[in-house]
Amino acid sequence: MWSDTHEIVQLDISNVQTAVKPVPNAALTRPFGQQNLHHKDEHMCGRIANTMPTDAMAQLFAASPNNDLPDVPNYNTCPTNSVHTVTLGEGNRRLEPMRWGFIPTWYKKPNDGPLLINARAETIAEKPAFKEACRARRCLIVATGFYEWTKDEDGGRNPWYIARRDGAPIAFAGIWQSWQNGETSLKTCAIVTTGSNTAISAIHHRMPVLLEPDQIALWLGEKGKGAATLMRAAPEETLQFHRVSREVNSRVSIGPQLQLPF
Repeated sequence: MWSDTHEIVQLDISNVQTAVKPVPNAALTRPFGQQNLHHKDEHMCGRIANTMPTDAMAQLFAASPNNDLPDVPNYNTCPTNSVHTVTLGEGNRRLEPMRWGFIPTWYKKPNDGPLLINARAETIAEKPAFKEACRARRCLIVATGFYEWTKDEDGGRNPWYIARRDGAPIAFAGIWQSWQNGETSLKTCAIVTTGSNTAISAIHHRMPVLLEPDQIALWLGEKGKGAATLMRAAPEETLQFHRVSREVNSRVSIGPQLQLPF
């Protein structure tokens, strides 16, 4: 059950689940048969959805909200879009917007190199782009679900919507970076990924690191060291998923129909 020990007033989980609006469990099955559905792309979690009201996020994560947060609901958040993050600064949590797509300090412009939407847990502490952020700038990236793709026999991209089985929101483990060039300044972030558990491996060989409520303080740095122990796959029963329409393949598609079983 999602809860928090901070002094800010807590949110009733029933309200959160109403905001998330999970698809009925009967629709969240895995009708894979014997076909090979593994996605070969190294990147994963390429789109996310967030349908939680801002005040619900602020209360749930005990964070003071910025005034310039992205609009919600958003059923199709794409890389380089602004996402909701929770950070720790001067002992207080902040709910603030960041560009999804980590920009290393040496980039002269945002597209100066690869688009870094993910950071691999196995190498995050060693990669020059990520190692300092992993040590000192960890965050939560808030969502209510995310999409992943498989390919059919003709090479078509079939999308799947993935959400928590209990209907609660998702707190992705993330890292962030302030990037500046001249008068241009951006706060940017990436989602930490790890090898998939057995359930998600039917779709992809990697999955985002999900944080449970009792793990958040450690990841944010409120409870000292040991955050590296959290970078592991979620238990098998945590997530469920179903096929959705290829409409979500377009970056410009919007609306709750994107999450309906197909």
